[in-house]
Amino acid sequence: MYIPPDLKGKVMEGGKMVAYIKNVIENIPSDWLKLTTHRLDIYEEKLAKTQFLEQFETLYHQDNSDLVSLNKLPTAFDYIRLGHPLSCILEWAIAKVNQIKSNNVISFSSKTIPILAILRKNLLDQKSTQILYKGELPRYFDVKVIRDIYNYDFELINIDSLENYIPFKGSIIYISQEDKISDFKLPSQLNDISIDFLINIHSCSGSIVMINGEKNQDYISKIQHVRRRETIAMTPDNCLAALKVIIQDSTSIKKKSIDLYNTQFLKTIKEVTGTKTKALLASSGLSIQYAITMGLIHYAHENHNGKKIKIIVPSNCYGGTNDQARRVAACLDHVEILDLLVDGDHEMVESLDILLEKIAQEDAIPFIIAEIPTNPRVEVPDLLLLEETLSRVRKTNSGKTAIDPVFILDQTFCPNLSFLSEDDILSKVQTVAYISGSKFPSGGLCNAGFCLVNKEARILLDKIELHLLLCDNVATNYQIEILSQQFPSMHQRINDAYKNTRSFVNFIQEILPESKINFVSEELAEKGFTPSVFSLDLPTKGKTKEERESYKRDLNHKLISLMIQEIPNESKHCVSYGQLKGCYWTIPATSTQGTTKEADKDYIVRVALSPNMDIELHKKVFAQFVDTYV
Repeated sequence: MYIPPDLKGKVMEGGKMVAYIKNVIENIPSDWLKLTTHRLDIYEEKLAKTQFLEQFETLYHQDNSDLVSLNKLPTAFDYIRLGHPLSCILEWAIAKVNQIKSNNVISFSSKTIPILAILRKNLLDQKSTQILYKGELPRYFDVKVIRDIYNYDFELINIDSLENYIPFKGSIIYISQEDKISDFKLPSQLNDISIDFLINIHSCSGSIVMINGEKNQDYISKIQHVRRRETIAMTPDNCLAALKVIIQDSTSIKKKSIDLYNTQFLKTIKEVTGTKTKALLASSGLSIQYAITMGLIHYAHENHNGKKIKIIVPSNCYGGTNDQARRVAACLDHVEILDLLVDGDHEMVESLDILLEKIAQEDAIPFIIAEIPTNPRVEVPDLLLLEETLSRVRKTNSGKTAIDPVFILDQTFCPNLSFLSEDDILSKVQTVAYISGSKFPSGGLCNAGFCLVNKEARILLDKIELHLLLCDNVATNYQIEILSQQFPSMHQRINDAYKNTRSFVNFIQEILPESKINFVSEELAEKGFTPSVFSLDLPTKGKTKEERESYKRDLNHKLISLMIQEIPNESKHCVSYGQLKGCYWTIPATSTQGTTKEADKDYIVRVALSPNMDIELHKKVFAQFVDTYV
């Protein structure tokens, strides 16, 4: 059985750790609190968290907490949703206190998702789960919905009424709600029970899961992957507050009132989007996407029970979207993923029409997830044709009217456009639109997300909200505060960034006409499609397809390296978009398309520009690249 160690004999080590963390907090790099996307040039994905902590541990033993040394530490995770320096240090500190490996401690902004993460793995492994808890369960832990909609099976026992306990074969979870989130204590009722997972919940900051025993080591990566795809790590500000509690710099984490921010921000979103329904604010873009997907599945369960659900997903879209949808389908026998071909030689609407006809004949339920413009090829479909295709009445094989599709629009690349008002092109189609707030809405200062629905889809909103609450994926107070401050200037920033991008694209076309650039036409820009990201397919050489591909990939890296080397204060290895300043370079196949099937990956250069950058200097360095390598 697991019992946290008595620390009396470890006062010296504990005191050293507390003193060191105090010094780290005093010298904390500002980026640790403010950046949503971190440096890729000092990041190895296979060593996420471990590489950072190994070098952090070295500094700890050297008693070195100076700002320069902390700034030199490798990137812990490439994106804040997955984890960040402060979440790693919090997990490290809790592991130190409890004498376990830091990989066995995982923090969440959500209070319910760590439970769902364990249930998900056990569903796929066909393993039983018992949940022990004291007092009350987390507020939105809806037992019936988790069983009926998520397909998770478990046994619940309140330890206040624990009598004649029968040994359980399977995973045992103990849920504790503590004032101090770092305290892992087992009540006396559990002295003779071997606990596999201890989950501490804090009302303001989230939760921490501790994975106990060698037999449960294979859960670590699975729980981390749930944090990666369906929720977020505990936020930097809440991690900092929790660390201050550990070092006794604070007695509690207090919740800040945000009613003013919340009310004003929701009002502003309605004004920008032209919608009359309320917006739902989530902890990230993928958090809101998960709530949308599970909410629609729940709606289908109640209104079309017994019918198959087909989720149509672009085959080369953002890896998180692709992966999350397939992970949902893996848990539910009645849900299937269908690939939507949208880029290159394929046209979105034509591909969609073929799939919708097939789904209609099968009398199944179609949910469509699509990005407009597409990523990374920045293509916009014929919207009139899209509307006609989505609203067309179709028939099943038996001659009945087929179920109407729901269009789930990721408009992260054009958050300034209105798709949902009663006058918009998609007004007669059930449409749910969502936006990653980490891009233009916040300027890269937080990773919240939000969704809205049009009049036709408002019947779906309650179910989406139910699952947003159940997963405890609502945006945090601090995230809403940042969005409230940044959102009013979004339109101007989008306009200025587009001007920089158009200028750069025109320059590249002029000096390197043999390259292929994917960017919106000026005609589309006049209609409001003004993204500030483009993809660049550089010219290549070679006798065979393999030689040409290898040459191009090498050229991609030479371009990115030169831009960053010559303009280090502005050009960066980064997957972000919509930030307040600088220029960001990546290769989608090795970053945003990380979990996309290899055949659908794009080994091209993706460039994202901001409203605040030296565009003429970027042109000068690009010309240098052409002269040197092309």
